[in-house]
Amino acid sequence: MRRLVIALLGGPLVALAGLASGAAVASSTPDSTVPSSGDVGSDVGDATDDALDPVDVLQVTGLFDGVVIEAIDDAIERAASDGSQALILQVNSGGSIASPAEMTGLIQRVADSPVPIGIWVGPSGSARLYGMPAQLMGVADVTAMVSGSRIGHTGRLVELDGATVDFGAAADRLRSGSLSFQDARTLGALKLDTPDVGVPTIRNMVAAMDGVTVDGVVLDTVSEGVNDEGGAELQATLVRFSKLGLLDQLMHTVASPPVAYLMLLIGLSLLVFEFFTAGVGVAGVVGAVCAFLGCFGLAELPARGWAVALLVAAFAAFAIDVQVGIPRLWTGVGVVLVTAGSLVLYEPLPGTSMGVGWLTMLVGIGGTMLTFIVGMPSMTRTRFATPTIGREWMIGEMGTAVGEIAPDGVVTVANARWRARTNRATPVAAGAEVRVVAIDGVTLEVEPAEGGARDYRERRPSTGEQDQISQLTPSETVSAD
Repeated sequence: MRRLVIALLGGPLVALAGLASGAAVASSTPDSTVPSSGDVGSDVGDATDDALDPVDVLQVTGLFDGVVIEAIDDAIERAASDGSQALILQVNSGGSIASPAEMTGLIQRVADSPVPIGIWVGPSGSARLYGMPAQLMGVADVTAMVSGSRIGHTGRLVELDGATVDFGAAADRLRSGSLSFQDARTLGALKLDTPDVGVPTIRNMVAAMDGVTVDGVVLDTVSEGVNDEGGAELQATLVRFSKLGLLDQLMHTVASPPVAYLMLLIGLSLLVFEFFTAGVGVAGVVGAVCAFLGCFGLAELPARGWAVALLVAAFAAFAIDVQVGIPRLWTGVGVVLVTAGSLVLYEPLPGTSMGVGWLTMLVGIGGTMLTFIVGMPSMTRTRFATPTIGREWMIGEMGTAVGEIAPDGVVTVANARWRARTNRATPVAAGAEVRVVAIDGVTLEVEPAEGGARDYRERRPSTGEQDQISQLTPSETVSAD
C-alpha cells in the first residue's frame, strides 16, 4: 500500500516533504561520515585506519510503523552485504503503531541478525524508547543509553524461536513502567558496561563497543594511531550514517499524531475555501493533497473513526454559514465538533498518553476558528460583493418583490433572486413591481414602479410637488414639465 501511494503521488509530494517533516532528510544510502573529535571529551580520535571494518548507524525517530520496520530490515541486509562490523540503531521512539505481529517479526529478525546489532537510546537526555520497540533492547547484542533518557512500558514480552527477550531483574519493572539510565544500569537491563554519565554520543558508543564479544567474534572498533602532533591516540573506525529516504520520511512523518491531525484540518479548510471560489485553483489541489496525507496518517495511527467523523461534520457545519458570509449558529456547532473531535481523536498507546498535544490542539482549533469566524466570511463577502463590473445592465430593469421590502428584502430580476433595499419612506409590498436604480455590491437599490422616476437619472419630485402637479390643467402641466 505504501509503495502504491508513493508511486501515485511521485514528484508532487517531494515539494511538500520539507513542509511536512519540518527538517531536511538524508538519502537512505549510507553516508561515509566520521563524527568530529570535538563531539566528545575523550581521547578517541577520528577514523583513519582503513584496516578496521566500518560501523553502520541508522537513525530512527518517532513511532515505529511499516516504514521504520522496512528501513531496519534494509539496514541489516545492507550491513551484512557491505561487510560492516556492526549496525547501531540510534532510537528515540514513544511506541509503535505497527501491529503486534509486525513488531514480533522485527524483534525476531534483530535476534537472528547475521551482523551484531547495538541499540543506543539518544541523542538527547529527553530520548525515550517505549512500548514493543523497547523489547528490541532485550535481544540486541549491545545496548546503551544517554544519561537522562528512559526505556520501558514493554508490555508482555514476546516469545521468539531460538531466542529470548532478556532484561534480567528489570523485566517486571519495564513491563508496566519505565527506567532511567541509572536504574537500567543498576538492574542489568543494559548490555554495555558504561560509566555513570552513560554514552553521550554515537562516537562514544562506537568506542565502547571495542572488545565486545558477540557470538565468538570480538568487535574491533578502535585502533592506535598518531595525531597531528606526532603523539599516540586512539582512533575510531569509520562510521556510516543513514536515515530514511525522502519519500519514506514523508510517509513516516505524516503518520505522526500532530502532523496527521493538522494535515486533515488544513486540507478540509482549503477544500471548503475552494468550494466557494470560482474554478479549481492552487488551494483546491493543495487541500486535496493535505487531506489525503492526513487520512493516510490517521489510517496508520490508532485514530477513532467516530472522532474523525466529528471533524468532517464540523467543516460541513462551517460551510453552511460560509455561504451566507455571516458566522451564526452553525459556526458555533462547528467549533464544538472540532474541539470534541480533537480531544478524543487518538487511542492511547501503552505507556504513553498519546494524543494531539495541547500546543498542536491550540494551533488546530484556534486556526480553524480564526479561519471560519473571520477569514472565510470576509472572503465570501469580498468574493461576491466587490466585483460589480458587468452588472450595470441591471440598472433601470424591472423586477418583482418576492416579499415585502421595508427597507430590505428580496426581488426577482431577470429570473434571478437578489437582495434588495428601498427607501424607508417608500416600502414595497410583496408581489409589486420594482425598478432597479443602483447596485451596491450584491444588493440592488430599488424603488416602486408606480410613482417612481421614469428614468433612474431623473430626480423624483417630492410629495408636495406631486400634489401641485396633479391640480394643474393639461396646458399648465406641459408648462411645468
